[in-house]
Amino acid sequence: MTNRLQELKSSETGFTVTVKPSIVVEVAYDEIQRSPHYKSGFALRFARIARIRNYKSVDEVDSLQRLQSLYDKQFARKGMLN
Repeated sequence: MTNRLQELKSSETGFTVTVKPSIVVEVAYDEIQRSPHYKSGFALRFARIARIRNYKSVDEVDSLQRLQSLYDKQFARKGMLN
């Protein structure tokens, strides 16, 4: 997977690697955190690629709105306030 993503890399600066949007992957993670390092404002703790989603197009990936929703839900699941 690393080799495949390296082929798609268009830039790399600091914490950010930008790749051409041509494959869809499922990312597993332990939790979503707020992060000032990323433009989205979020980071995935212990993120890892779970599988390639060959049957999905890049138009079907999750949005930042969905990520915000998942972030909010994790606190409800843990019984905490964000």
